[in-house]
Formats: sequence, C-alpha cells, structure tokens
Amino acid sequence: MQKRLQNRVAESRTTLPVVAAYAVAVWVAAGLLTYQSWLSFVAMAVTTYLMVELNNQNALIRIYSRMVSCSFLVLSCAAMFLFPSWKAAVGCLCFVTFLLLLSRTYQDKQSPGRTFYAFCFLGFASLIHAHILYFLPLFWLFMAFKVLSLSWRTFFASLLGVLLPYWLALPYFIWQADFSLLAGHFMSLLQVEPFDYATLSVQQVVYFLFLVALCLTGTVHYLRTRYKDKIRTRLLYDCFVIMTWLCAVLLVLQPKHATLLLPMMVVSLSTLIGHFLALTSTRWTNIGFYVIMVLSLLITAFNLWIPSLHF
Repeated sequence: MQKRLQNRVAESRTTLPVVAAYAVAVWVAAGLLTYQSWLSFVAMAVTTYLMVELNNQNALIRIYSRMVSCSFLVLSCAAMFLFPSWKAAVGCLCFVTFLLLLSRTYQDKQSPGRTFYAFCFLGFASLIHAHILYFLPLFWLFMAFKVLSLSWRTFFASLLGVLLPYWLALPYFIWQADFSLLAGHFMSLLQVEPFDYATLSVQQVVYFLFLVALCLTGTVHYLRTRYKDKIRTRLLYDCFVIMTWLCAVLLVLQPKHATLLLPMMVVSLSTLIGHFLALTSTRWTNIGFYVIMVLSLLITAFNLWIPSLHF
C-alpha cells in the first residue's frame, strides 16, 4: 500500500498529541479561561482517553493508529455550540464508558457484573437525558445479535444497572417530599414534537449535514472492506453504523434533542471515519482526507467567528 500523507498522518505517533493541542487551543479561543467551563472540558478530555481505550481493547483498526480518538476530537471541536453544555459533555462521557464496558462482554453470557456497570453509566446518562432510555431495546438487541452476551442474568443485570442511579437519587426526593421533578423527568418521554426546527441555527444545520456526508463516506467504506476485519470487529462496527444512522434519523425527527443525539452520533461516527482514514490509500481517499480536514477547520473557524455561539 502506497504511503500517502493521509497514511503518514494516520499512523504517526505524534498525531494524537498534535490534535489534542489543537483541541485545547480551540477551547481556549472559544472562551474556556473566560467562562470557566472546566467540567465540559475535563469530560471531553476523559472521553478522548476512553475512545483510545475503546480502539485499543477492541482492535477497531488493524494497524497502529489513533485516528478514532483524533476524529472524535476534531469533530467535537467543530461542534462549538455544545461547549457550554455540561449535560452534552457528561452524557457523552457516560455513553463512551457504556460502550467500552459493554464491548468487554463480547461472547460472555456469564458477565452480569460488567453488564451491570455498563448500564449503570447509561442510567446516569438518563438522569441527564431521559430520552436515552429509548435506546434500551436497541442495546439489548446489540447484546443478543452483535455483542453476543445476552442471557437472563445479563438482561436483569442491565435493568438493575439502569435503575441504580434512580435508587441512589430516591432518598433526595423522599427528603424533599417532592416527586414532581422525578415524575416530570419520566413524563418528558411522552412528549413528542417532531420536525421542530425553530431552535436550530444555520451553524447547527451545516454541522449536521457535514456529519451526514461523513456517515455516507464511512459507511460505504466499511461495507466495501468489512471482509478484511475480524468477526468481532465487524460485529462492533455493525453497531456503530446502526447507531450513527439512527442518531441521524432521530435528529431529523426530533431536533430539540440535539444535545443528546449529536454527541452520540459523533462517538459512533468517529470509529467509521477513523477506520476510513487509517485503512485507505488511494489518490481519491487522500483527496477526501484533505477535504475532511479543510471542512472541519472551516466549520470550527466559522463557529469561532460567530459571537452568538461563544460561551
């Protein structure tokens, strides 16, 4: 395989430190020091480390490459309108931790412990974003047909894991003698407002269309080359493809939940784009690498330039 700039960047050990420095610079330029949004920043840093672990522990890329975590950082920085939202950052952290723990249960139907802890993080994410509970049936299907870990023990462990954060929060509601907040939290699951685009800005629409274009690129590449990966890797990537496109469809139907869906979409999409950038080496994919980088930088710079999107 001919070594092009795309491949040299993808395989370099200095790529992640350089991209991390770029991410820090973007956060500082967006007002990190001025507005002290340290919780979101730290959550993004920890999430990036977990993306590295997700790649390493599951061999998502057949060669040495940090493109999964680098793709996550670059795409996250382009979504500058999410920087002020600690809910988006913490929810994303919980989701990646869930994926990391769930992937460790591969072909292990006697792993209620890891399943329990994985779904605990999903439960904590649901305290912030109740609508993530909509994904529970999908995650059980992943366990049954992709991760191959579903059994009665792991199923009930997942239920207990999701319920644990609510059980821990219950004494607070008892002490306050006010369950209206908890009731409203679950009642929000019944509130459906499709195609409500009034709150979307032009920058958010452009960013979403950019992600959809990347989805098409990553999905087509994966489907054409999936036979080269191991069975476990293929099954995990099947999950990422489904998650990416499901989040995209839900964003079209329910744009008001962008704070939840966009980070989840970026996490899943980063694995597909990382796979594409690291494992292709043609003239056209090299051009695609330049296009992706330039568009990412332009979207990030444009969002920095728009005052309304600063902290």
